[in-house]
Amino acid sequence: MELRVLRYFLMVAREENITRAAQFLHLTQPTLSRQLAALERELGVKLFRRSNHNIVLTEQGMLLKRRAQELISLADKTEREFHQAESLGGELAIGSGELQSTHLLSELLAAFHRENPLVRFEIYSGNADNIKDRIESGNLDLGLLLEPVDIGRYDFVRMPGREQWGVLVSEDSPLAQQQAVGPELLAGEPLIFSRRELVQHELLNWFGPYADQITTTASGNLLYNMAALARSRLGVVMCLRLDCRYEGLRYVPLSPPLTSGTVLVWKKAQTLSPTAQAFIRHTKKYLKSISDDSI
Repeated sequence: MELRVLRYFLMVAREENITRAAQFLHLTQPTLSRQLAALERELGVKLFRRSNHNIVLTEQGMLLKRRAQELISLADKTEREFHQAESLGGELAIGSGELQSTHLLSELLAAFHRENPLVRFEIYSGNADNIKDRIESGNLDLGLLLEPVDIGRYDFVRMPGREQWGVLVSEDSPLAQQQAVGPELLAGEPLIFSRRELVQHELLNWFGPYADQITTTASGNLLYNMAALARSRLGVVMCLRLDCRYEGLRYVPLSPPLTSGTVLVWKKAQTLSPTAQAFIRHTKKYLKSISDDSI
């Protein structure tokens, strides 16, 4: 498969119309149709279902779309790295969860940018599992991950501070009147959990003897979406404290307190771009200065 043909395929998948896609690609419609037919013969599958007005991806076409997007993204990223100027430039791609530690990450990026104004940043939001997948595929250079997390394949620096767990509840819930909530108060409530299994196990351990009494109604990986479920009274969201407010909801910390650490990771034994290497050195120096100042 050629990257050029994959770009053609993605354009057709986006437009759902060969004629429009050909216009965007500055190709004739027969030329584009031949390229797609050749791609289907090469793969031995049907990628589209055709009708009079549009075309729709088959199941195999959807799979190729996901893989093609990853390959094109990685190819574009590699090309940008090779076209960096002698001074540090290019793009630094970093993944981060919804965390208090993101404030420190932002400070790190801003300080690094002041020293290297040609560097651009791509920030990907997701949970630790999503971010690790993208680091493995080469689409991210580094990731800010919430513990517990398996980082055996990664080098890392530990971020200072701890993330605090609590619940988001409707303002008219009796739980909203509490200063803190314990496992005995949550055992009878419908709960909305993180999708990550390691985090789920951590929360279940916190429930202790009440763990077998809990009921989960939903799970998710982005708090904004889970907050919408809580606002509709589908359940109580178990989440981290963030510096944001959700209308109609109140954050209440857990008691006994439950906290988690965060780590900034990058893949072991991988040749990183000069920009990524420089940012790691910058981060270690910056975090050491914070540690030294606190002594």
